[in-house]
Amino acid sequence: MGSQQENATSSCFSHFWSSARRAKTLSTSANRTPSGDGLIRRLGLFDLIIIGVGASIGAGIFVVTGTVAHEAGPGVTISFILAGASCVLNALCYAELASRFPAVVGGAYLYAYTAFNEITAFLVFMQLMLDYHIGAASIARSLASYVATLVELSPALKGNIPPWIGHGGQELFGGALSINIMAPILLALLTIVLCWGVGESSAVNFFMTTTKVVIVIFVIIVGAFKVDVDNWSPFAPNGYKEILTGATVVFFAYVGFDAVANTAEESKRPQRDLPIGILGSLFICVALYISVCLVITGMVPYNLLGEDAPLAEAFTSKGLKYVSTLISIGAVAGLTTTLLVGLYVQSRLYLGLGRDGLLPLIFAKVHPKRHTPIHSQIWVGIVASVLGGLFNVHVLSHILSVGSLTGYSVVAACVVTLRWKKKTGNQVSSKYMSAWCEGVICIVIVACCGFVTGILYRFGASFIFMIVVAVIAIIACAALFYRQSYSDPPGFSCPWVPIVPSVCIFFNIFLFAQLHHEAWIRFVILSIISVGIYAFYGQYHAKPNSDETIICLMAPEEEAR
Repeated sequence: MGSQQENATSSCFSHFWSSARRAKTLSTSANRTPSGDGLIRRLGLFDLIIIGVGASIGAGIFVVTGTVAHEAGPGVTISFILAGASCVLNALCYAELASRFPAVVGGAYLYAYTAFNEITAFLVFMQLMLDYHIGAASIARSLASYVATLVELSPALKGNIPPWIGHGGQELFGGALSINIMAPILLALLTIVLCWGVGESSAVNFFMTTTKVVIVIFVIIVGAFKVDVDNWSPFAPNGYKEILTGATVVFFAYVGFDAVANTAEESKRPQRDLPIGILGSLFICVALYISVCLVITGMVPYNLLGEDAPLAEAFTSKGLKYVSTLISIGAVAGLTTTLLVGLYVQSRLYLGLGRDGLLPLIFAKVHPKRHTPIHSQIWVGIVASVLGGLFNVHVLSHILSVGSLTGYSVVAACVVTLRWKKKTGNQVSSKYMSAWCEGVICIVIVACCGFVTGILYRFGASFIFMIVVAVIAIIACAALFYRQSYSDPPGFSCPWVPIVPSVCIFFNIFLFAQLHHEAWIRFVILSIISVGIYAFYGQYHAKPNSDETIICLMAPEEEAR
C-alpha cells in the first residue's frame, strides 16, 4: 500500500515537472482571415502611441513630480532623467519581443512562455495581475474623488457630497470595509466602453489623452513665465543620494509603455508599429515629466512645495487659480485613460491564458460582432469594482509594483535567451542545453547581485560592498557576452545584447529591494498560491501550441484608412 502511494506521488510530481517545463512555440506571423470570431486589427501607429501615453501619464504628473522634488530639490529633474533612461532600456527589450512575436496577445506572460517555460509564465501572469487588479481599484477611487471635486465646483453641491459617494469612502466595521459608490459606477462605464469595441474605446482614450496632454502643455507654458531661476539653486540641497532615491520612486511614473505590447493582435502593422509605439510613447512621457519638473521647481522653492497637490498649490500661490481647476480636469482625464488602458491590458492577458488552457476556456471567447473578449473584460471590471467599492485599496499601495518589476526583468531575460543560437534540427544537443543552463545561471547571478546591491544601498552600507557585488554582476554579464553565441532577431533589434538586458535586470531588481518588506512577503505568498493553482488546474488543461487556431482579422478598408 505504501509503495503504491509512493509511486502515485512520484508519478504526480513527474507529471508536474514535465508540464512545468513545457514551452510555447510561436511563429512570427498570424493567420489572417476575412471573417471569424477573433480580435480585429484596427490600431494604427498613432493609436498605439496614444495608448502608451494614456497608460503612463496620470494624476502622477500633477503629484509625484512635486512630492519627490520636496526631498530631491530641483535635482528631481535628474531623477526623472535617470528613471526615464532606465525605462528606455526596458522599452528596448519590450520592443524587440513585440516585433519578434507581433501576432499574439500576452506581453510578458507570452514572452516568458516562449523563452522559458509554462510555470514561469504563469507566475509572471499572477504577479502582474495582482498589480493590475489592485492598481485599477485604487485608480478608480482616486478618479471618483477628483470627479466629486469637480462636481462640487457647483455652489449648490459644494460640501454636500457624502464620503460614501466619492470622497474616500464610508468606513464600516472598524475600517474593515470602506464603501465607495462612484468607483464601481465609473468602472462599469469604462467596462461597457471596452466591451463595445476597440474602435470606440480608442476614441475615448484619444479624447481623454489629448485633453490631458494639452492641459499639461498649457500648464508648462503658463508656468514657464513664472519661473525664477534662483529657485534652482541649490540644485541638490539634500545631496545626490536623494536624487538617486527619487529616481527609484519616479520610475513607476513611467510604467505603462508595456501596455502597447499587449495590443499585438489589434495592431494593423504590429511588426513595424509596436516598437515605434513603445519607444515613442515613452519619449513623450519623459519630455513632459522633465518639463513639469523644471517648471514646478522654478516657480516655488522646493521646501515650500505641498505634499498632496503640489502643482495645483504652486499655481494658486502665484494667483493662477484657474490653472488649478485645469489641473483637476487634467487629473480626471489622466486617471480615466490610465484606468481604461489598464482594464484593456488585463482582459487581453486573461484572453491569452484562456486560449492556452491555463485558465477556463470562457476567458478565451471573443464576441463575434464586437471582436472583444467580453467575458474577460467583464470579469476584470467585476474584480476591480468589488475591490474599489468595498475596500480602501490605497493602503495596499506599498505592495504594488512587484509585478511590474518582475515582468520587466523577465522580459529582459527573455531577450537574452531567445537570442542564443540553437542547434539546427529537431534534436537539441546536450552541449546547447549545458550552455543554456550556464547562461540562465549567469542571468540569475545578475538578478541576485541587483537585489543585494539594493539591500546594501537601502540600509546605508559602505559603497565598497556595493562595488564588490556590482563587479560580480559585471563578471556574470561578461560570461553571457563571451560564452554565448547570439543570433539576429527578425524585425526590431535591441542593441548591445546581453549588456542592455543585464543592466535592465540589475536595476529592476535593485528597485525591487527598495520596496516595502510587505511587498516581498506578497511576492513569496502569491508565488506559492500560483504554484498551487497551476498544480491543481493549469498543468492538466494547458495547450502550449494553441496559437495555431488564433484568428486575426483586418479591419474593413473604410475603417483601416
